[in-house]
Amino acid sequence: MIAFPLLGAFILLVFNRFTNRWGHLLGVAMSLASFVVAVLAFFELLGFGEAERRRAVELYEFIPNLDIKMGLLIDPLSISFALLITGVGSLIHIYSIGYMSHDEHRRRFFAYLNLFVAAMLLLVLADNYVGLFIGWEGVGLASYLLIGFWQFKPSAAVAAKKAFVVNRVGDLGLLVGMFVIFTTYKTLAFADLQPIAAENGTTLAIGLLLLLGACGKSAQLPLQSWLLDAMEGPTPVSALIHAATMVTAGVYLVVRSGAFFFPEGSGAALAVAIVGAATLLAGAIIGCAKDDIKKGLAGSTMSQIGYMMLGAGLGPAGYAFAIGHLITHGFFKADLFLGAGSVMHGMNDEVDMRKYGGLRKFMPLTFATFFIGYLAIIGFPLLSGYFTKDGIIETAVHHQPLLGWLAVLGAGITGFYMSRMVFMTFFGQKRWAEDAHPHESPLVMTVPLMVLSVGALFLGGYLVLSNTLMKFLGPAVGLPAELPEFHFTSTAGLATLALVAVGAAYAWMRYGRVEVPAVQPRGTFLTTFARRDLYGDALNESLFMRPGQWLTRIAVFFDNRGIDGLVNGLAAGIGGSSGRLRRLQTGFARTYALSIFIGAALLTGALLLVGTI
Repeated sequence: MIAFPLLGAFILLVFNRFTNRWGHLLGVAMSLASFVVAVLAFFELLGFGEAERRRAVELYEFIPNLDIKMGLLIDPLSISFALLITGVGSLIHIYSIGYMSHDEHRRRFFAYLNLFVAAMLLLVLADNYVGLFIGWEGVGLASYLLIGFWQFKPSAAVAAKKAFVVNRVGDLGLLVGMFVIFTTYKTLAFADLQPIAAENGTTLAIGLLLLLGACGKSAQLPLQSWLLDAMEGPTPVSALIHAATMVTAGVYLVVRSGAFFFPEGSGAALAVAIVGAATLLAGAIIGCAKDDIKKGLAGSTMSQIGYMMLGAGLGPAGYAFAIGHLITHGFFKADLFLGAGSVMHGMNDEVDMRKYGGLRKFMPLTFATFFIGYLAIIGFPLLSGYFTKDGIIETAVHHQPLLGWLAVLGAGITGFYMSRMVFMTFFGQKRWAEDAHPHESPLVMTVPLMVLSVGALFLGGYLVLSNTLMKFLGPAVGLPAELPEFHFTSTAGLATLALVAVGAAYAWMRYGRVEVPAVQPRGTFLTTFARRDLYGDALNESLFMRPGQWLTRIAVFFDNRGIDGLVNGLAAGIGGSSGRLRRLQTGFARTYALSIFIGAALLTGALLLVGTI
């Protein structure tokens, strides 16, 4: 699974322009080959009994002195992620053939896509934290290369750097957490880290450090500021980051590290749930005020990953719903992002929804598949999101009522901002520029959309009903004391549907029934608050960047005037003294003789004086 996309990236990067004519085909073939291997591994795993569905492959001794081995692990959790990464990733590769057809650097783009897939597979297939961390950093590198792929745009270069820097903050948390784990337990292998009976200071610290790492990769509060800027990359990159790789890594880390999050009375688990609930609301609020279609979807990803983190913070009772929502979200969010890319493809790369309108008549396939993704993400009954997201909400209401009802509120806001997006893009009167000629995308782009929309339609029910996914994941992450039943008429579920309907109706009144102004209205303070991403950048600048800048200036001043001043002053003093003493060297023998005579006379006088005393 890892070797195929890694080999593809190697060939495309090393052989450079010689692969320009067929490099994109190689990239697609390598991703598809990895998917085939994942499918074969999945069915092979099903051939074992539930107790034996943990197959480890030891590769080599990584750090001999510390007894750290490098190996791979196939279990229900890792294979679920592998199928998502390679399956959805392959569809994104195929879509990219059409989307990037006119880009002169298309071959390099596919090399980076292959590298992204390989790094994410290493992250989820490693059997220890060291291998996970290597994949973790590989994902960070690939995201940097792809977000800044169009380097000629200053905004893209800045966005790539921002994503890289913010993620380093989270990576520090993961790295220090690994140090504490190894110091305490003398191992970093997942199999050797057994569940702990009760939380103590060390396990709490480990859990919070790992949570910091997860917040960086999954764009959760307070490390969410990079995600919306990351939309500067080509649209297939956005789909890959948001649907199959990168942002899902934080959820994987929390679930895989359950030993540190779910001892009795865990504060770390509560912290995960609180961060998830806060982020799902923050992302939803941001999505309400974005006119850029990709940034609106980016706010949506923040929110949906928040739901997954909330589910992951509920322990075995919420794990299956969190992972289930992660898988279904992979399908409908890829569908939505690639659908947005299809709209951009037909609209001269325009991203402002105020310059769309009425596109359903000109892009019927794009509209149909986008609409299915829209229904799935708002939780329309019987579609994928309905089962997985409502499962998280119902479990949260049962275990953490306050957070659960906040999640219900977030679902209502989701109904509003996603309906707003659909109405502004596909309904109403045309508002596009005279030189725009909207048209349907080629089949190489629309066929992946159709496949993804099928997953958005049916996958959730298959995973949740009869607890199919929960039973499958049980050997890897544990099962709750009592298997839950999905209730179609639960109080939380009905309240969620009611709020979603209200949100959609309000969006129709604001953006579907009346003409959308071509220029963004000024709006209220709350609107400005959301447009500026809840002032996340301003907060980071005030709390970290400006103090860091001043600290740097003070350090430079101290270095120049203090350390360098002392060294340079001492050197100058010695140089000045030596310059003055040098004047005594006249080159005349009589001067030296006189100096010797005076010195001898003084020495003699001193000896005589001492003798008389």
